[in-house]
Amino acid sequence: MELNLSGKVAVVTGASKGIGLAVTRALVDEGVRVVAGARTITDELVALADSGQVLAVSVDLSEARGPAALVGHCERFGGLDILVNNVGAVTPRTAGFLAVTDEDWSRTLGLTLMAMVRTTRAAVPFLLERGAGNVVTIASVNAYLPDPGVVDYAATKAAVWNLSKSLSKEYGPQGLRFNTISPGPVSTPLWLGKGGVAETIAAATGVSPEEVREQAVAGGPSTGRFTEPEEVADLVLLLASARAGNVTGADFLIDGGLTKEL
Repeated sequence: MELNLSGKVAVVTGASKGIGLAVTRALVDEGVRVVAGARTITDELVALADSGQVLAVSVDLSEARGPAALVGHCERFGGLDILVNNVGAVTPRTAGFLAVTDEDWSRTLGLTLMAMVRTTRAAVPFLLERGAGNVVTIASVNAYLPDPGVVDYAATKAAVWNLSKSLSKEYGPQGLRFNTISPGPVSTPLWLGKGGVAETIAAATGVSPEEVREQAVAGGPSTGRFTEPEEVADLVLLLASARAGNVTGADFLIDGGLTKEL
């Protein structure tokens, strides 16, 4: 399927690994030039930057000025057509709600919600200059499946979905589209890497990380497996393309059948 994305310019947040890295790679493969923001520039991101299609920017998006500074780099490529809000973080709350402090809530809100708010706010004027544009934001299945083990993360991802819907209504008449993607468990360092969700839960419950991974899909997703980052990236590309030209204000689950409701 021809997506006609070649020559477009994108900004991707949280681009150094996991879903963000997969999205950056997929965009590059389609001929898109990418401003890739990450706190740490990994070897994988450096390799993409060597192609000349990627500008890797080290930035802390939890800081108030970080998002606008990142988006401003799109001028290097002559403007902006696509924003992918991917940055976020989850910390399993194994001690329960009462142990989640104000500082914990502030950190989650800062990186998962306010980074999206600030990055989108910085991007919209550039998108409006084009007369059209797309913002695709990575939400989470936990927006649909609140869980006390990720209480702050789940609430924040629900806010992300809500905000995207509101923006679709405000800017639709001006040619901008806003959509979200809500993955279930994905094979990324966030879930499976050192210090990730599986290791954290394993340490708190006395089982192995492998058992946590198996439990995450046992009796849950109809497919019985984690989603791959590249599968999320493919959905991002479709939503960012004119093939989905009348799709806005929508959320797309990619959870292998984890959610059962209609």
